[in-house]
Amino acid sequence: MQTIEGKSTALVDLKVTEFIEKLGSNEPAPGGGSASALVAAVGAALTRMVTELTIGKKKYEEYSEEMKNILSEMKTLNNKLLAAIDADTEAFNKVAAVFGLPKETEGEKTARKDAMQVALKYATQVPFHTMELIADGLQLTAKAVGKSNVNAASDLGVAALTMKAGLYGCWLNVRINLSGVKDKTFVFEYTEKGKALLAKGTEIADNIYNEIEKSL
Repeated sequence: MQTIEGKSTALVDLKVTEFIEKLGSNEPAPGGGSASALVAAVGAALTRMVTELTIGKKKYEEYSEEMKNILSEMKTLNNKLLAAIDADTEAFNKVAAVFGLPKETEGEKTARKDAMQVALKYATQVPFHTMELIADGLQLTAKAVGKSNVNAASDLGVAALTMKAGLYGCWLNVRINLSGVKDKTFVFEYTEKGKALLAKGTEIADNIYNEIEKSL
């Protein structure tokens, strides 16, 4: 959360210039995870724009209902990706807070280690969930290819690229948090699921980009 004049404000409520300034400061959060959620949200918004520029056009009348469905689903997804911007920073803050716990006695040391494991698992799950959202966003974007306003085709390609960037960024955040998790079952599960999402999302994003590039 950003604090301005004593008021706590969500990152998503900051001006673009304020967010960029905070991102580029010496504060460790927001960082790559929040940035990844942001670029993915930008991609989702671009897909929404393309559907908006298609709906109501006589040339694309046969795809009107499909575009409306994509638009509706993408609006919901967009809101979830925006929420993920703050969620990632909050997850990091939970990890950072553990470093402030006492560690004088053996009991305190054990409690601190346990708390760190809980925080790291949560900090893994947050970007992983964002990866799931991005994969859904890419699938929705793929449905619009070849059925949407050709004058905005490049925007659909940019949507795929930005969501792909967000996907990879979230994966790096999953990996760095997993590196500190001691639960081998948890590590294996999220590593395998993450790799599968990365492969799936990459294939969809690349297919969208290639189709768009060929159409230009």
